[in-house]
Amino acid sequence: MSQPADAHQAFVELEREIGLLLRRSRAISARLAGQLHPELDGAAYGLLSLLQDAGPLRASELVTRIGLDKSTVSRQVAHLVQLGLVNRAADPVDGRAQVLTPSPEGAARLARIRDVRRARWEDDLSDWPQSDVASLADLLHRLNRIGEAREAEARGGSSTG
Repeated sequence: MSQPADAHQAFVELEREIGLLLRRSRAISARLAGQLHPELDGAAYGLLSLLQDAGPLRASELVTRIGLDKSTVSRQVAHLVQLGLVNRAADPVDGRAQVLTPSPEGAARLARIRDVRRARWEDDLSDWPQSDVASLADLLHRLNRIGEAREAEARGGSSTG
């Protein structure tokens, strides 16, 4: 990639590369969901991943964190529960509400996919210095925190996690 001529051009290139990354990410999520279970779509893979990383969560927290509309999340969660990949339980703080967690089967399937993906990243980036991989992870983390803060601001709340 060439060096940008000025700051504006750097942001033009950043937008282009992030757009490409997001398009590729949606395609990968759809493929991974199919590997998780043949009846799932990409959104379900993201929900199960979030539950594994941040759960247990209420469905309303999933809506907030993943940025999908309530009906989509509700439909996806119901499908994940039906397939035995997610469990519902009474919220220990508020028994009227339910919290969602990956089932043992859902967690095991997700772990297998993540192990394969991690191995692929290690292979694809094997010629990168470890410091570059760490820098990329750090920069993406920082970018994600900015996105979370923007989403929280749009909702009128504060950022979590």
